Amino acid sequence: SLVFRQALADAAARAAAPIGAVFTALALATGSLWGKPMWGAWWVWDARLTSVLVLFLFYLAYMALRAAIDDETKGARAAAILALVGLVNVPVVHWSVEWWNTLHQGRTVFAAGGSRAATVFLIPLLLMSLSYMAAFGALWLVRIRGEVWRRRAAAAEARLAR
Repeated sequence: SLVFRQALADAAARAAAPIGAVFTALALATGSLWGKPMWGAWWVWDARLTSVLVLFLFYLAYMALRAAIDDETKGARAAAILALVGLVNVPVVHWSVEWWNTLHQGRTVFAAGGSRAATVFLIPLLLMSLSYMAAFGALWLVRIRGEVWRRRAAAAEARLAR
């Protein structure tokens, strides 16, 4: 939406942010539940955990910035720039276990030479990964449709006000 000024791209970004924030918060919360018995602490300043926390804060900042600017066009542009800045964090989240000495294990599923995970763990992991992606996609489409309807209603209201 920043380069080509596509309203649908902006609607898609605006619709994805709350869902991404909830999914990231779920990852942090369930990771803490798993981390307590494994590491003996609810939170450790591990590279992967910290980078995911930064990702969550970028989601919150994106939504706050969108809400703080009354002009829809300026808010969309500012939020798109913030999203590009936040995009830098995605490879950091992915490669953090390779770059730094961390409590998280390295590659297991897509390891060189094939998966190191046992099939009894691999199949549920892949099924749940596909399920989460499908849930995100379905929620995202519903929210995009709602955003398009909201924009149409605002445009109709503006036309009637003239």
